[in-house]
Amino acid sequence: MTITLRPQTKSPWTQPASYWPMLSAATAELDPPFGALYLPALAHNAFEMLRRANGTTIRVASKSIRVRGVLDAVLALPGYSGVLAYTLPEALWLAAGDEQHPPIEDVVVGYPTVDRSAIRQLATDPALAARVTLMVDSPEQLDVIDAVLDPSRRETIRVCLEFDASWNSRLLGHIGTWRSPVSSTAEARQFAEEIVARPGFALVGTMAYEGQIAGLINDPPNAAMGALTRWIQRQSIAELADRRATVVASLREIADLEFVNGGGTGSLESTGAEAAVTEVAAGSGLFGPHLFDHYTHFSPAPAAAFALSVVRKARPEIATLLGGGWVASGPPDASRLPLVAWPRDTKLVPREMAGEVQTPLTGRGAAALQIGDTVWLRHTKAGELSEHLNGFAVVDGGRLIGAELTYRGEGKVFL
Repeated sequence: MTITLRPQTKSPWTQPASYWPMLSAATAELDPPFGALYLPALAHNAFEMLRRANGTTIRVASKSIRVRGVLDAVLALPGYSGVLAYTLPEALWLAAGDEQHPPIEDVVVGYPTVDRSAIRQLATDPALAARVTLMVDSPEQLDVIDAVLDPSRRETIRVCLEFDASWNSRLLGHIGTWRSPVSSTAEARQFAEEIVARPGFALVGTMAYEGQIAGLINDPPNAAMGALTRWIQRQSIAELADRRATVVASLREIADLEFVNGGGTGSLESTGAEAAVTEVAAGSGLFGPHLFDHYTHFSPAPAAAFALSVVRKARPEIATLLGGGWVASGPPDASRLPLVAWPRDTKLVPREMAGEVQTPLTGRGAAALQIGDTVWLRHTKAGELSEHLNGFAVVDGGRLIGAELTYRGEGKVFL
């Protein structure tokens, strides 16, 4: 099917008592487990992200989607351009396209690669080499590429220099994700000079991901922690804006940069406001996983969810689901577990939580459930849900209108 996204005037997801039963009715002929994608909610999220980016182009982070039909639909909207992939094999697949999906002409690999087979494929295909950009943050990564194919025997490799966007607080220490070893303007300039001096490489962009701003919830249940997080984010936003401007200005003296990428779903406003930034990367906000229920400045619609069946009643007040242990990556705590979206007043059993083969539920909502009933859950993250599903049932206007295959459903598991 072909997905078309249009601006929305209604928001039925704000009324859970009718929204989730509507999804149940639309998918009543399907047997769980299955995923569902509510098209109006996806469209709402896509246009809301454009509003938040305020004119700055959004590059779609594919790891947060992993559904080519959705990538195609979002990239068809003005304001979205290009993909930030998570592995080189995935980038090559997207850039090649097929009979159903057009090739994506601009794919940046968000993480360094040492996949020799994929590097060889990229380096020996002029079309792919023109469409795919590799991420680098050290000379050793360039050495790996040269070891696969000498510069004289390959296409020029497009590269993006990533520098560290973490905030180093005198009081709290390192705040952010451990990514690039390049932090200062001097370090970035030195590495950029080495890239442009080496044959077979073209420095075309730079990237910095501020995970402590984009990926850190700032409205958690703990009010004190929320206040501290928001203070950290304010300090980091100011520090990074100044540092990024200096780094980018220095790099532009060395290379004609095509793009300066930054941010994520949680920082569209602040990252997009920086004059040095030409594009922001985002993807999770399109599906609206429950992690994003805990930000102060935005609240996406729950566009993607998954359904499981009640298969036993150990006691009248307990309903047990088949499966459910779809746990998100990150710090191993309760925030990484699926959230029961419907029925209400339903929670996981503390001593079992979400299990590989069964997930018992308790609470008043669980007591009302019967064997064969459907329970709706939301994943903590966005794209990781696609690794558990072959596809999503697509619902619009209260009816099932088709299905979209995930990467897994197309036989692709990249990481």
